[in-house]
Amino acid sequence: MQKQNSLLANWKDIMTSALGGSSGKGVENAQFRDQQFPTASKHIAIESQGDEFWPLSGKPYFTMILAKSHVQPLYQLTLPAKMTAILPSLEIPAFLTYKGKEWQMVYHGEVCKGKRFDTNWKKFAIDNKLKVGDGCVFELIECSSEKIKFKVQILRGDIPCKFEDKTNGESENMPIIIE
Repeated sequence: MQKQNSLLANWKDIMTSALGGSSGKGVENAQFRDQQFPTASKHIAIESQGDEFWPLSGKPYFTMILAKSHVQPLYQLTLPAKMTAILPSLEIPAFLTYKGKEWQMVYHGEVCKGKRFDTNWKKFAIDNKLKVGDGCVFELIECSSEKIKFKVQILRGDIPCKFEDKTNGESENMPIIIE
């Protein structure tokens, strides 16, 4: 458990660094005056091994380190309470965009516990070859009582091959050593 908490803390640091520091608002700081958000004035993309990364625009976002339940049957993605607090408590269309492609699903915001995306989340996960340990940043681009839209960044959790021969990293006694 300690190793998992350490891994999550490291991913959070990596995500914050990769996405331009504290340029975005975490959901704990999110306040909406308008239901419709303006689009970002400038889109800056950084190409890194085929994946697209850009600084956050200042809109609310949440991060998620993917677990088995997210990327294997039953393919469930429950949104964090801090994010659902600012989303409509309705069952409405939701859209996830990544690399110029859009996936439609339903956001179940009317349930008391576990506000989540419907089973169409599975298509997003499979189409993007998501795996346990991948990190995702979901930036809320549009929010109304009619629909919600998130722009997604995916940070692959794979260990670069140049480090794989150092050790297997499966236990505290066999850590991954990066020189």
